[in-house]
Amino acid sequence: MNMLKLENQVCFPLYAASRQITALYRPLLEELDLTYPQYLVMMVLWEHSVMTVKELGELLYLDSGTLTPLLKRMEEKGLVKRTRDEQDERVVNIALSAAGRKLEKSAEKIPAQLACEMDMNEKELKQLRATLHKLLQKVGHI
Repeated sequence: MNMLKLENQVCFPLYAASRQITALYRPLLEELDLTYPQYLVMMVLWEHSVMTVKELGELLYLDSGTLTPLLKRMEEKGLVKRTRDEQDERVVNIALSAAGRKLEKSAEKIPAQLACEMDMNEKELKQLRATLHKLLQKVGHI
C-alpha cells in the first residue's frame, strides 16, 4: 500500500470532514452572530457558567494566544465577562453575561439541525463521537 496516496491518509478525511461540518454550522451560527470557536466557548459556559481561560483552553484544545482575542471579542459583544481572580491575578475567569445566558435558548435547535444535515442516525453519530474522542485521547497529549 502506498502510504503517500491521499486515499490512504487518515488526516485528510478528518480535515475535510471538519471543514465541511464547520461550513454546515456557519448559517446556523450566523443567526446568533457567533463564529464556530465562539459557539464552542458558549457551549462550555452554558454548562459550567464560569471557567478560567486555562480550563477553557484545556477543554477546547486551544492555547491562550487563540482564546484571549476570541474572548475579548465575545466580551465586546456582551456575551461574557472577563475578570481577574481575586487570589491570583494571573488567572482570568470567564463568566456568562445575562445576554450570553439568554442566547442559549436560541442555540438549542442547532444540534438537531446539524444532525439532520449530516443525515446520520443517533447510533452512527454516537459511534463517530466515541471514535473521535478515543483519537483525541491518544493524540491530545502532543
